[in-house]
Amino acid sequence: MNALLKFITCGSVDDGKSTLIGHMLYDAKLLFADQERALELDSKVGSRGGAIDYSLLLDGLMAEREQGITIDVAYRYFTTERRSFIVADTPGHEEYTRNMAVGASFADLAVILVDASQGVLTQTRRHTRICSLMGIKHFVFAINKMDLIDYQQDKFKKIQKDIKVLLAEFDYSTAQMIPVSATEGDNITKWSNHMPWYKGKTLLDYLETIDVKENPTETGFTMPVQRVCRPDHTFRGFQGQIESGSVSVGDTIQVLPSGETASVKLIYEGDKEVQTSSVGHAVTIQLDTEIDISRGCVLVENTTLNVNSMFSATLLWMDDTKLVEGKNFLLKLGTQSVPATIMNIRYKIDVNSGEEVYADAIYKNEIARCEISTASKLVFDKFEKNNALGSLILIDRVSHMTSACGVVEQTLNREHQLTWHNMDITRDFREKQLGQSAKTIWFTGLSGSGKSTLANELEKRLVAMGKHTMLLDGDNVRMGLNKNLGFREADRIENIRRIAEVSKLMNDAGLIVLTSFISPFAQDRQNAREIIGDAFMEVYVSTPIEECERRDIKGLYQMARKGELDYFTGVTSPYEAPEHPDAVIDTSQHSVEECVDLILQQLQDKL
Repeated sequence: MNALLKFITCGSVDDGKSTLIGHMLYDAKLLFADQERALELDSKVGSRGGAIDYSLLLDGLMAEREQGITIDVAYRYFTTERRSFIVADTPGHEEYTRNMAVGASFADLAVILVDASQGVLTQTRRHTRICSLMGIKHFVFAINKMDLIDYQQDKFKKIQKDIKVLLAEFDYSTAQMIPVSATEGDNITKWSNHMPWYKGKTLLDYLETIDVKENPTETGFTMPVQRVCRPDHTFRGFQGQIESGSVSVGDTIQVLPSGETASVKLIYEGDKEVQTSSVGHAVTIQLDTEIDISRGCVLVENTTLNVNSMFSATLLWMDDTKLVEGKNFLLKLGTQSVPATIMNIRYKIDVNSGEEVYADAIYKNEIARCEISTASKLVFDKFEKNNALGSLILIDRVSHMTSACGVVEQTLNREHQLTWHNMDITRDFREKQLGQSAKTIWFTGLSGSGKSTLANELEKRLVAMGKHTMLLDGDNVRMGLNKNLGFREADRIENIRRIAEVSKLMNDAGLIVLTSFISPFAQDRQNAREIIGDAFMEVYVSTPIEECERRDIKGLYQMARKGELDYFTGVTSPYEAPEHPDAVIDTSQHSVEECVDLILQQLQDKL
């Protein structure tokens, strides 16, 4: 029997993906009697006038059956005499491209359906591109609904030519085109009498016999550490799955990113001790030397991986909100999880032509090449060389939703030109010299809420207490350091990043920094907190928008409501209130002096 084949079905909406797989299972006698009976009964109230609706075998959600479309990924496991299969039937609607990408991430082969009456569509091109992005090298194009075009060979050849043009820009190993009818069963499990001109294999026969084994490009040993096993004080093992190569007892391995080396003392597969283990096996490895190893480290031998904090990647953007430069995420690669920032959007890729197109923002279901910087060094490789250490996802730090998936293209060696210099005069020394603890008091709130007034009054109070301070006001900074920035989302993100970096430098000088910025987005304030560290203290000026608008002597709110001012927080752009600020104050309820007293009361344990 041939090895297990994991494949995905994809294509445009209503191309017949679920019907194709359902008909294959039905004709191949791969259903239990009760499943077959349930299908026949369900079909009586279906959309085919009582004829068997094979898509019902896979479309199990009520919404799927009502609309006649696939929404979620449906996995099916089946075995024929010649092979075992796992198929992921994925949705074709553009809205559910995220689900399709999830299915593609596990597959060795893609069955892409093309409606013979419509030809190659935009979604067909998008799904082909995503499959290639996910590392799929084997393609089957099932030209479906041949019955609707009277099984004409000329139309099949025209679509076949269009597919060859599409595939020309991708790196693939095999590509087969098969004319089928999912509803009538032509060329699915048996040859069609309607298409004597087709001499190739049926779809099932092709899937049963194709060899999808690839010669690994990575031959050295790599194992990302998933867990440290410490059942008692006598044993400390490192658990994970071997992603490439093999390892044996006595081998000298290197631990990345630290670069330390040790010899393999013991190897366990489950509870069984072995002398050697290879790719695909989950193992526990004990070393002969105590080394600081934790989840995210990578054990390697006879291979070279990148240890860097900057690289370029191709991303499939899956979030409803757009991607702009400067956005911060949690990046997961292998077993590593680190904060990461999109430094630069190089270009997006046109789905139809494959051309590189300039873009300052990326929207849902678009594919783009970006430059990424991580908060700490990451162990990675090019995706084409090592899939496990070259594939990644980006997770929104606020909603915890997966925003993007992608693959590493190349490392960026800019940081090798730089060296961090440790100074003899440290922050601790300056704090002791000034007799204070350096902090950043970050005022956030709507325009007109009273941030600048409070920050100014608080600074005077702190100076009177003998403290050394510096006040950074939003308008003042934008007239100097950040005068080149506008008010688009990317500019606002960069504005806050720069202020956070300046505040950190001033904290290193031992100063108490007060900042007054609207900083409307929770993610941006979280980024600032991570840059500044434990010195960050957030003060939310919660003055109601009605009071802010009443105080607005510049008339900005009125201009924004008339549509004369774009990106104005509270009117044409949202404000995300802090969930857990260090202090909260409403300036409409108290005088300035009372507000400062209240702020000092709330922060007294931290100043």
